[in-house]
Amino acid sequence: MKFDKTTDLKAIPTLPSGGKSDEIIFDETLPGFGLRIRDSGNRSWVLQVRIRGRSRRFTLGTFERFKPAVARQAAEKLFAEVLLGGDPAAKEEAARREQSHTMLATAKLFLDAREGELRETTAKELRRYLTGAAYFTALHRAPLATIARKDISAAIARIANANGRVTAVRARAAISSLFRWSMQMGLIEANPVIGSAAPKAPPPRERVLSPDEIAAVWRACGDDDFGCIVRLLILLGQRRSEIGGMRWSSELDLDKAEWRLPSERVKTHRAHLVPLSPMAVAILRSIPRQDDRDLVFGGSDRGFVNWSRAKADLDRRLGDSVKSWRLHDLRRSVATHMADAGVAPWVIEQALNHQGGHKGGLAGVYNHSRYEREVAIALTQWADYVRVLVEGGARKIVPMPRRARAEAEAS
Repeated sequence: MKFDKTTDLKAIPTLPSGGKSDEIIFDETLPGFGLRIRDSGNRSWVLQVRIRGRSRRFTLGTFERFKPAVARQAAEKLFAEVLLGGDPAAKEEAARREQSHTMLATAKLFLDAREGELRETTAKELRRYLTGAAYFTALHRAPLATIARKDISAAIARIANANGRVTAVRARAAISSLFRWSMQMGLIEANPVIGSAAPKAPPPRERVLSPDEIAAVWRACGDDDFGCIVRLLILLGQRRSEIGGMRWSSELDLDKAEWRLPSERVKTHRAHLVPLSPMAVAILRSIPRQDDRDLVFGGSDRGFVNWSRAKADLDRRLGDSVKSWRLHDLRRSVATHMADAGVAPWVIEQALNHQGGHKGGLAGVYNHSRYEREVAIALTQWADYVRVLVEGGARKIVPMPRRARAEAEAS
C-alpha cells in the first residue's frame, strides 16, 4: 500500500492480522515509512530507519490526526535528515532534557550546589527570590532554555510594580546568578538577563544619625535582646546579622575583651577581630547565659530574628525624636562620627571590616595589617564619646601612642 493523497482510508485495517498484538503496514515507495496498528485500536504513523548501525523507530503522529499525505511529508523530511547524517533520536533526547530543566527545577539544583558556599542570609534571600511565589512564579514551569529577554523584563517589571524598585533590583540579580551558573554547567548557551530592562536602583542611603539622635536611640532601648543588640550596634558599628548571631564559646572572650567573627559569618568572608570596649563587655556580661545554648541572642538556631517587630516597638518609644532611620544607618553613623573625630579612614574600614577603600586594589593584595591597636583605641574612644552623649560628664580620651600613630600614617 502506498500512503499518499490517493490512499483509500477505508482499506486500512483497524486490527493487526494473524493474532498479533501489533503490526506495521509499510509504504511501498518510501523505505521505513508505515502505519502501526495495535490490537487496542490505536493507529500511528512511524518511520523506521538505521542510524549508525542501529534500528530506530520514530512516531510521527496518530492516524486520526494526520492524513496519509501529511504523514508522508513528515517522514520524507525526517528521512532526508538521516541521510544527511543527522540523528533525530539524539535531538529528541536533547529536547526532553531541555524540557526537564525548568526554571524552578534548575533553581533548586543551583541552590543545592551553592549550599555551604553562601552565607546563610544570602542563601535564604536567593531561595526566596528564585523559588518563592511572589516573584518569578510565571517562569517556574518554563524550560530554562526557552526563557527569553522579554520574559525576564516582563517579570522584573511586575516585581517592581508590586514590591518596589529595590526588590526588583535584587530579584534581577538573583535570577542572573542562576543563569550564569546554568551557563557554566552547560544547561543553556546564553544569559537572557543581560540586556533586559533593569529598574533604576534608588540612590544609596545617606542617613547619618546626629549625636542627639544616637543618644535618643540608646536611651529608648530596653534591657531585652533587641535593646542590647542596638546598643552594641552603636558601640561596635558591625552588621546587625553579625551581632544578632553572636556566639558565646566560639566567638567571645570577655576576659580578653575580644569578639572573633569567623569568615563564614561575615559578608566579606574575612575573619574579623572586634576589640570590645568596657561598655560593650558590660552589656554582654549583663545577658543571662543558658547552659544548653551557645547563641547570645534570640531563641532560634540563627540567633535573633524578630527584627521588624522589635524595630517597630523601638520606633514607637522614640516617637518624633528620631524619624526615617534603619538599623544599618547606625553603621554609617559610627563610621561618619569617628571620621569627624579624626580617626584615620583605614582604621575605620578595619574596625567595620569593610571591603574596599584603602584595602581595595593592590593595597588589599599587599597590605594585610589589621591595625589591631589602632582599632582598639578608636573603638574605646568612640564608646567614651557615646557614654558622654548618653550620661554626660567628662570624656576620658585614650590618646593614640605616637609610635602607633606614625606607623598607621606611614602604612
